[in-house]
Amino acid sequence: MGFFSGRVSFARFKVKGKAPNGFGPEHLERLQERAIGKERTASRDGIETGWSAGGHLLDVRFDLAKNIVEDTLHFALRIDANKPPSDLLKSYTQMELDAIAAENPSGKVSQKQKREARMAAMDKLNEEAADGRYLRRKAYSLLWDGQSNELLVGTTSVSVLDRLTQLFEQTFGQKIEALSSGILAHKLAQPRGQSRAVDDAQHSTFLKGGAGNSPQWVVDDNSRDFLGNEFLVWLWNLQDEGHDTIKLDDGSEVAFMLARSLALECPKGQSGKETISSDAPTKLPEAMRALQSGKLPRKTGITLVRHDQSYDLALSAELLAVNGAKMPLAEALEDRARLEERVGQIRHLLETMDLLFDAFGKIRLAETWSKDLSRIRKWLKGSDED
Repeated sequence: MGFFSGRVSFARFKVKGKAPNGFGPEHLERLQERAIGKERTASRDGIETGWSAGGHLLDVRFDLAKNIVEDTLHFALRIDANKPPSDLLKSYTQMELDAIAAENPSGKVSQKQKREARMAAMDKLNEEAADGRYLRRKAYSLLWDGQSNELLVGTTSVSVLDRLTQLFEQTFGQKIEALSSGILAHKLAQPRGQSRAVDDAQHSTFLKGGAGNSPQWVVDDNSRDFLGNEFLVWLWNLQDEGHDTIKLDDGSEVAFMLARSLALECPKGQSGKETISSDAPTKLPEAMRALQSGKLPRKTGITLVRHDQSYDLALSAELLAVNGAKMPLAEALEDRARLEERVGQIRHLLETMDLLFDAFGKIRLAETWSKDLSRIRKWLKGSDED
């Protein structure tokens, strides 16, 4: 069941408006009203979107015990699309053309006949598609946390997220907003009065003095999602200098290790991308050379340990999206208790990530950031000399 077994992957969204005062039958009724296949309406592109109950791909039976766990609502977005093979369309078209050519004295076909052949091939494919033989079904797990009023979404696909945003608002009357690194930085900075510092932040250049333009993948001038890339550089520097344990604002500590994978990209789009797989990718010379050449980390494997709970995952920089997170083994014996324990683990992981990112934010948004930036530049220069 999506978030309740195996590894978990998700991007975070804030549900705008008032948080639900507990989930109940009314939420399940709204989901049932727009369950996949309920209305049999599809968009202009022939794709049908609706909710499923998350138990399996074809599950549309919403149930209090199954879909509501510890003040969370668990369900799924299902997308059905007719996708006839393109090779089959070509084959049918060619068969039509061969038949026309055989009847023509010249043995050739006109442009008009080519268009007619393609239309006939399309008609044949559409007739076949009517029985569902080319129907592709895909479900994306969702977890709406009533405590934080966040929606965890099991994909980062832009096209899927567009459909999700529209259907969620139609169903619940509330909009959702991605909790990317820039938005999260603003949220975490607000209680300590650093919101303006987030708005004023400019992309840090780790190779030369001053601040440069935002990376080319941050297309919105108002976005501060480059803070996610800088966050990973900051962690890399701390680990390389032997500081792999960080004191957090709640008095706890988190130990971290960048491991397994590392993806870097040139922020100007000039020198391309580099992906490194290794037990300790940041320790490899090619990783440091990539950073020294101006590339920035966009995704890394990371292990986090806090309160004796360990999490292995891959973290995307701009969205702070979690990929393939391995959760601690459940201690509860009963099925219901294990589900509730998993909810607690997911919340603990998110709390740990927020506290760690906030530890960076306090330093990054402070007036003394220039000193820390200078230290990181010296570290890069020193590594170059080594």
